[in-house]
Amino acid sequence: MHIESFYHQDSSTWTHVVVDQSTQKCAVIDPVLDYDQDAARYSTESADQVIDYIQNKDLTVAYLLETHIHADHISACHYLKQQLGGKTGIGSGILSVLAHWVPVFESAHDTATDGSQFDHIFGPGDTFNIGQLKAQVIHTPGHTPACVSYHIESAVFVGDTLFSPDGGTARVDFPGGNAEQLYQSIQKLYALPDETVMYLCHDYPAEGQSPCKSFTVAEQKKHNKMIKAETTLAEYTQLRQQRDASLAVPRLILPSIQTNMRLGGFGAVSEQGTQFIKIPINKL
Repeated sequence: MHIESFYHQDSSTWTHVVVDQSTQKCAVIDPVLDYDQDAARYSTESADQVIDYIQNKDLTVAYLLETHIHADHISACHYLKQQLGGKTGIGSGILSVLAHWVPVFESAHDTATDGSQFDHIFGPGDTFNIGQLKAQVIHTPGHTPACVSYHIESAVFVGDTLFSPDGGTARVDFPGGNAEQLYQSIQKLYALPDETVMYLCHDYPAEGQSPCKSFTVAEQKKHNKMIKAETTLAEYTQLRQQRDASLAVPRLILPSIQTNMRLGGFGAVSEQGTQFIKIPINKL
């Protein structure tokens, strides 16, 4: 197994390409579309870097995987599927996310509420193959109901569930977020072998430092500032709630959620051929 990672500076997001070298098949996890909110323009520069890597290595995309519906960047899954093929997948908690957010954006006309815009809706413990690599889906809700981690051989891709040890964990103040659920989800990850490598979805390095893409389970259990191996639920909940009370709403939450429910697609065009981002007032 080879893992190639791409860092998106604007959203501090990691995209990971997991390669089975014996079959040249791969999976892309959490790809990013570039979006300039002020100009209301998107571009594919970051996604094209992933495409170039896959094409230059003569790889075949088996899966395009989302760890959850992101609130801080727009997914490039829709674009990558058009360019490279592959089956899209997300956890079955997507159904409750759709039930909450589609009415907020009044987008039922172009956003399926049954999850059919995804090729695979993964249940807890579901398995699938990337070539000869075996992958297992671990449901890790708490940040959002749809959060999953993908355990692939000696690696696990944890989405926003955990950040670097200095960063702690995901926030739980989004609709459907829950500190107790997130605590229990992290216990599932901490139960993996200590040498398992956790690949992050985000890292926010201090000025002058490089972003980190991975830590072992052992490192997280020993050093994570919010939830070490011995941290109790009550201790974690207090830390998490204190931290969430100080956080601003993500800058791209409204563009991101409405598009990511469609794998990063911008939805139906108007009669005049224009696509729109909706900004519902006083809904957050």
